[in-house]
Amino acid sequence: MSTLITQGVEVKVETMYQPGQSKPALGIYVFVYQITISNHNPFTVQLLRRRWEITDSNLDYNVVEGEGVVGRQPVLYAGDTHQYMSGCQLKTPIGKMEGIYIFDNKITGEEFTVEIPKFQLVATEILN
Repeated sequence: MSTLITQGVEVKVETMYQPGQSKPALGIYVFVYQITISNHNPFTVQLLRRRWEITDSNLDYNVVEGEGVVGRQPVLYAGDTHQYMSGCQLKTPIGKMEGIYIFDNKITGEEFTVEIPKFQLVATEILN
């Protein structure tokens, strides 16, 4: 599990390889990840946008940007937590992801950036 706190917002990431959906002989490795976002600030925040950087072991690099997460722009009051699951597909059994969320401070209206901790994606079949 990877965890990072930026500007009072904690992001935890847990990854899981999906062997039943993967096809290694075809270069298809499927991973899911669970994200837990906790607002440790004394004010309300809203997740507006995200930017992911995804790299596999061939150094193929992809950027995924968009509004919210899985179709939502969650509002987190002081002390609230939001959890969601998503996934990605790689062409290699090892890769990494990292990125940022853009949040809105609902008191001041100012946007701020929260880092998503870098995490590894590893197909369990290659581990000893």
